[in-house]
Amino acid sequence: MKKVIFGLMFIVVSLFAKVNYSEMSTEELLAMIGYVKPVNQKSFNKELQLRYPRMSQNEKSVYVKNMKKLKK
Repeated sequence: MKKVIFGLMFIVVSLFAKVNYSEMSTEELLAMIGYVKPVNQKSFNKELQLRYPRMSQNEKSVYVKNMKKLKK
């Protein structure tokens, strides 16, 4: 019985948990382009836009390349 209750609590908590993109590295975010759930897309894009000015040239080129793939 305890396992069932614990399992249900885990499912409920998982449903309400949000992804915090601000805790991820820029490399991780760049690798996730194209794999983000539509529900999380707005916050994901916002975090990328906040980081873009501080990205290195290499990171910016990866960003542009991945965004082009996404639009195809």
